[in-house]
Amino acid sequence: MERQKRVLAIHDISGVGKCSLTVALPIISAAGVECSVLPTAVLSTHTGGFTGFTYRDLTEDISPMVAHWQALHLKFDGIYTGFLGSFEQIKLVGDAFSALADKDTLLVVDPVMADGGKLYTSFDMTFPPAMKGLCSKADVILPNMTEAAFMLGEPYEDGPYTPAYVDGLLHRLAEEISVKYIVLTGVYFDDKELGAAVYAAVSDEVQYVLGENIPGSYHGTGDVFGSAFIGAAVSGRSMAEAARIAVDYTVDCIAWTKEAGTDIRYGVNFERYLGSYSRKLGL
Repeated sequence: MERQKRVLAIHDISGVGKCSLTVALPIISAAGVECSVLPTAVLSTHTGGFTGFTYRDLTEDISPMVAHWQALHLKFDGIYTGFLGSFEQIKLVGDAFSALADKDTLLVVDPVMADGGKLYTSFDMTFPPAMKGLCSKADVILPNMTEAAFMLGEPYEDGPYTPAYVDGLLHRLAEEISVKYIVLTGVYFDDKELGAAVYAAVSDEVQYVLGENIPGSYHGTGDVFGSAFIGAAVSGRSMAEAARIAVDYTVDCIAWTKEAGTDIRYGVNFERYLGSYSRKLGL
């Protein structure tokens, strides 16, 4: 009988607004994978489109939790990090990799810090180099186009892109960061399709995984994609297959959110398609 897989998700948690841990926990679980959580902060809502939200920093809880798990000799098949709010959290998460991962642990870093050509308001340009350092400890990184450019110290380029530009960006990033795979999100060559480019260092190959481009901006889609991706990857799918499953699932969730007329501040309606996601993984 196959052993139960376990992923550790290191993210903040928002009580309302579907992103970070409230997305990662159900989606990874729907892959048939146990999802352990290491919350970095607790918010009443996420910060996109809401004002007056509460925020409790949990930085000082990270090391004691990691030490307890280390004492329990827990095994994690994957560790998946998202938004980290400070340089100290980046360092502590790097320490957690060293303490909790073994040679078989898939380390996935989503360097959440920027989008649409701009850093999030809590960061300045000293932050991308620190996040780049954490990415160098990962097996797979999931930057969007803005984050990739900023980690390279390059200006952000607006799309639509050309394959030559995306390939060049991936190769420059691979030269700067020693990582097995780069899954670059927000890639599009026209208005019809949007998705990811998957770069494999061992073969120096790029595969494009695109889906329908649904107009509009939707909060939390990066977390939906990342969670679906690691659930599929830990379940044994190749990086390109995991990206394909994650792109298709994310597009379905966005389409239903648009059709339902949901207030986009609350995130995408990912719940409806959890069953189809599970079935694609053979569950």
